[in-house]
Amino acid sequence: MSEDKATLSPSRANDYLNCPLLYRFRTIDKLPEPPSIDAIRGTLVHSVLEKLFSYPRNERVFALAERDLNPLWNEMKETRGDVKELLPNLKEEEFLLSAFTLLQRYFELEDPKSFEPSELEAHVEIDLSETLLIHGYIDRLDIAPTGEIRIVDYKTGKSPSIGYEEKSFFQMKFYGLILWKKLGRVPKRLQMIFLGDGKVLTQDPSEDDLLKIQLKIEKIAADIEYSKKSGEWPTRKSRLCDWCAHQKICPEFGGTPPSLQL
Repeated sequence: MSEDKATLSPSRANDYLNCPLLYRFRTIDKLPEPPSIDAIRGTLVHSVLEKLFSYPRNERVFALAERDLNPLWNEMKETRGDVKELLPNLKEEEFLLSAFTLLQRYFELEDPKSFEPSELEAHVEIDLSETLLIHGYIDRLDIAPTGEIRIVDYKTGKSPSIGYEEKSFFQMKFYGLILWKKLGRVPKRLQMIFLGDGKVLTQDPSEDDLLKIQLKIEKIAADIEYSKKSGEWPTRKSRLCDWCAHQKICPEFGGTPPSLQL
């Protein structure tokens, strides 16, 4: 890969779509952000589920996931700086109970003894063009003996409101595009499991769906390059601003962004 090749992941693409200035703060300025309890809870639950699938198929029961919860949490406390930063103000018992509840809900939605994943936490990437590499991490990849591909993503939050489902599938179609380009087969199913409210959303994409996503990704990448060259990083005010860590330096809140270090 050449040094000037741009890279884009679903999360960074969404940053730019939601607010170009936020993309700049996170990707170019690399400004620190305070750790998020929700994100850390998500990481813990993902870790427990990943370990669950390392056990023999007939042993994957809830009691095993419950047993692994505390040891994996203790490991995170010892090794992760963001967790250490949160600990003084974290109500651990309440936090672990919420993670326990999410894991319990997973077992209500799926039987992990009924299938064997092909890959877990799979990093996938593809050169979309000579100047753009796209990549991401897939929570779980299931490939049937007959070759059908299912891409699965665990969400520890709640499912999107009516009318916002399609936006939430951008990430999944992003992954679907990469696998289609790599394997030559359109994934049969895209599946998101929302542990926050116990809903499962699925789509069965077509080649046309993935071609549309490719055009969208290429447009985002071109817009990012324009922003880099022009120095224009507009804000996009929305309800997401309520959770933004950079309000003090955002023009929408009376702040001034730092000068770009080129």
